Amino acid sequence: MKAFAYTRADTPAAAAAAAAREPGTKFIAGGTNLLDLMKLEIETPAQLVDVNGLKLDTIEATDDGGLRIGALVRNTDLAADLRVRKDWPLLSRALLAGASGQLRNRATTAGNLLQRTRCPYFYDTDQACNKRLPGSGCGAIDGYSRQLAVIGHSSSCIATHPSDMAVAMRALDAVIETVKPDGSERRIALDDFYLAPGTTPQRETVLEPGELITAVVLPPPVGGRQVYRKVRDRASYAFALVSVAAIVQRDGSGSVTVGGVAHKPWRRTEADAELPRGAKAVAARLFEGAAPTDDNRFKLALAERTIAAALAEAQEAAS
Repeated sequence: MKAFAYTRADTPAAAAAAAAREPGTKFIAGGTNLLDLMKLEIETPAQLVDVNGLKLDTIEATDDGGLRIGALVRNTDLAADLRVRKDWPLLSRALLAGASGQLRNRATTAGNLLQRTRCPYFYDTDQACNKRLPGSGCGAIDGYSRQLAVIGHSSSCIATHPSDMAVAMRALDAVIETVKPDGSERRIALDDFYLAPGTTPQRETVLEPGELITAVVLPPPVGGRQVYRKVRDRASYAFALVSVAAIVQRDGSGSVTVGGVAHKPWRRTEADAELPRGAKAVAARLFEGAAPTDDNRFKLALAERTIAAALAEAQEAAS
């Protein structure tokens, strides 16, 4: 691990300003992903700004009946919150499907959204990776790509986003709140938060230098039957090959969001409109334009079957 400066901030705006003053600064909270990457010298920040003292660890009701989740709320606490379990159960189930109890005790809401890909070529510093070293190429495209993206990727990168929580947050139409180094604030819909890899896969989100996530806001409960299904190579401590967040209303409408297939949670409104026609119609719309590799072509059939299972579970619960 390379040497770095360490500082603490008293307010979110001060943390953002401190990060903006030193290029290459990273915020640290739980550190469950960042510290591993620093040990491998994949991340080599010149400065760490500790945000644990910023009092962003509360869960509060909003005036319209939604929920504001502080950026530093730990995954364990969020999954266990009685309001989340009752009105946004999809989120609780997705969180419990991720990582281990020990990691959930440390991992934060913002950190979960910002975790880096688990593409093996990103983690192997002897391999080409445009996300790790821009311009070096993408070893995964002609290499081993079984776990990687089937849609939304580019000729520069086929990595996937690993978060379970982000899939549920997208299904629930979450909005991210941030503060910039000048103290101004903004709100970003989760669907607009992640950037397609294009020719710049090293830039993963719309966050500006120094910009700090302060909270994630859930709109009022959508109701319906909410199901989260995760398919992986082993029953625990593994990232999704495919995951599905399904919300089904009594009238048959709803939404389907898929994880493990793209650079972000994958949802299309035109696919949601196909829900009354069943999983096959939903999957056809959802993966229109997909470009899988020979290694990961199976994900398209796996996603369709997982969508079917999630919809069947939701319908069974409603009967």
